[in-house]
Amino acid sequence: MALTDPIGDMLTRLRNAAQARHATVHIPASGLKKAILEQIREAGFVEDVDFVEDGRQGMLTVRLKYDKQGECVIDGLERLSKPGRRLYTSVDDIPKARSGYGTVIVSTSRGVLSDRKARELGVGGEVLCSIW
Repeated sequence: MALTDPIGDMLTRLRNAAQARHATVHIPASGLKKAILEQIREAGFVEDVDFVEDGRQGMLTVRLKYDKQGECVIDGLERLSKPGRRLYTSVDDIPKARSGYGTVIVSTSRGVLSDRKARELGVGGEVLCSIW
């Protein structure tokens, strides 16, 4: 069976690993997934993202980040633009995740950016997901 939403699959893997308190999670690699995970890392929700060559498409190894009490810093993930219903927005209408406490990832003409960077650069695009 073919995977119809690889970004949704990646977010589900992150969500499940965070709930199970895993140290790392392995995700099949792609350029878009790597760019999304890089924005999530820059926002401070994961420790590190590494690409591991496996002879096929490669794997992304994500080290999850935990606070001093052992709780994962990722409280939630949501896929906003889906294969059946794409969500595009202008720079003025980019949503805020949890009143600004989270991060919205946007695919723009300038690459994959966080909502803050997209507003800074004045570009809109496809609203991929939010993380808080």
